[in-house]
Amino acid sequence: MKFQNFIDRDKLYGLLENNVPTEQQVDDILNKARKLKGLNLEDVAKLLCVEDEAQIQKILDTAHYCKEEIYGKRLVLFAPIYTGNACVNNCVYCGFRTGNVGLKRKVLTMDEIEEETKQLLRMGHKRALLICGESPRNDTDYMVEAIRRTYAARDEKGSSIRRINVELAPMSIEDFAKLHAEKIGTYVCFQETYDPVEYAKFHPANTPKGDYLNRLTVMDRAQAGGINDVGLGVLFGLVDYRFEILAIMEHARHLEEDWGCGPHTVSFPRIEPAEGTPFSRPENLPNPVSDKDFMKIIAIIRIAMPYTGIIISTRERPEMRDQLVKYGVSQISAASETNPGGYEEKGTGAQFTLGDHRSLDQVISMMIDGGYIPSFCTGCYRKGRVGADFMDMAKPGLIKEYCKPNAMFTFREYLEDYASPETKAKGLALLKQLVNTFPKEELKKKVEGNLCQIGEGQRDLYF
Repeated sequence: MKFQNFIDRDKLYGLLENNVPTEQQVDDILNKARKLKGLNLEDVAKLLCVEDEAQIQKILDTAHYCKEEIYGKRLVLFAPIYTGNACVNNCVYCGFRTGNVGLKRKVLTMDEIEEETKQLLRMGHKRALLICGESPRNDTDYMVEAIRRTYAARDEKGSSIRRINVELAPMSIEDFAKLHAEKIGTYVCFQETYDPVEYAKFHPANTPKGDYLNRLTVMDRAQAGGINDVGLGVLFGLVDYRFEILAIMEHARHLEEDWGCGPHTVSFPRIEPAEGTPFSRPENLPNPVSDKDFMKIIAIIRIAMPYTGIIISTRERPEMRDQLVKYGVSQISAASETNPGGYEEKGTGAQFTLGDHRSLDQVISMMIDGGYIPSFCTGCYRKGRVGADFMDMAKPGLIKEYCKPNAMFTFREYLEDYASPETKAKGLALLKQLVNTFPKEELKKKVEGNLCQIGEGQRDLYF
């Protein structure tokens, strides 16, 4: 099965030339966005060219509206497990690059992966992202066993990881079928940059990652291998961020047309300094993205692809992350380490420098103060509400009756089992307020009943 290039470089750059919209055009696009049906490529191109501060604020306000309408105050939490930092690629921006000879390398054993998982469980995590460099030492068979050991791990309270997403190098349809059989959640792979000319500058041609088309079409192979949910992303700082956003839109369109469902998530990492990697320093980046522009593009994707999850990692500073959840972010990592074995030791090399060092409890405490519901929910995955089926329920708003209650149930579990006394007190007060926001009395009683059962010791309740 052969897949084709669907990115028209000249077309996308052409849309950004002399395309600053009038105030009326911006208002018309944003009014369209408030209907929660998304935007087309031309709409997005115009918004990307907006520089006027007042118009940017309108974009942010619209994104806040769309986020609240679709997601409410839910915010999903997860943490990565880096299974190894050995890598055959030599990407100029990455701490794992093979040319970084000073980096201390490690590929975790299965016992070490299990222990890393237990450390996350002891914090209160229920969702994990398995991630590693590209190397024969952690091939597909290794990752299959890593997934099994991660699911099998239990902490002293009997808690387990309920959903594993994976961020892995491109692979064959046959290998994707192996991952699908292990009941993974979302398969994530970043294109890094969709510009094929610039791509070649950052990814040496004599490495597996140097094959632009192989990486571009990886989601097609994932879908052909049975993976229902896929996650896109680029690495901001390499090329013009406006081009990358248009390319993400084109990738989403391609997936919709060819596979019936767009991406489940889009991730927004900015390049952060990495040990032994001079290119990653701010002064060396060819196209750094300012905080102002970063907020704008998060908001634009939220209103352009309103039902797609937006992920921000601990690369970003706490104050930036706290702002971005207002304007589109729906999933965040917390208490992350980016080196293999990092939850137990700090001796191995990390992929990049962290911006947010808060504990999970500190992040959740912040969320409570903002009225957000920390969610570890995995109900849709286990009920089979994935891929196109999930979108069929999300777009008419039917998924809301599951998501908010399930988020509250997992939040109550965290408060009972892992929260500090102060966080527990604040969290229980928030849950009490939230119960009264359900308009249907029958649903309200079901939610109250499940919350009471969790308080009495029941676990893993979901609709």
